[in-house]
Amino acid sequence: MDQKKEHKGIIGKSYEDDFPVIWRFVNESPSTEKRKQLPWLTVISWKYDGADNNGMPEATVNEKMLSLEDALTEQVEKSDFCEHAYSRTGNNLKEFVYYISDRDLFIERLNKALKAHQSYPIEIDFYEDPDWKEFYNLVNDFDK
Repeated sequence: MDQKKEHKGIIGKSYEDDFPVIWRFVNESPSTEKRKQLPWLTVISWKYDGADNNGMPEATVNEKMLSLEDALTEQVEKSDFCEHAYSRTGNNLKEFVYYISDRDLFIERLNKALKAHQSYPIEIDFYEDPDWKEFYNLVNDFDK
């Protein structure tokens, strides 16, 4: 896996089924207190057709994804209840992944943030991951 450091974050590239996948994450271990506070892995998935663009979203779809990402960053991410773990784009899938404290509160804040937005074709899944294994697996993949 290739990686490029920018400020505190990592932008990396891998391949799935011969399609490029771009990853963005902060390569900093959260404190034990933060991990205990945010035990829910939350994945917002957006499946799209990137067949004509090497598995990447077309420009119009990407603009909508950026609008969603801006709303998430500005109105949902709060250090006391939500921490961005990573994002990925490629192979016909965009994911925004967070660790959160409370599923109902997350949905409430997400709905409030997106109230004035168009409807997005997203799915949201929650997984218990109090040790942040998913995050550490990703970091370890890029440390190889």
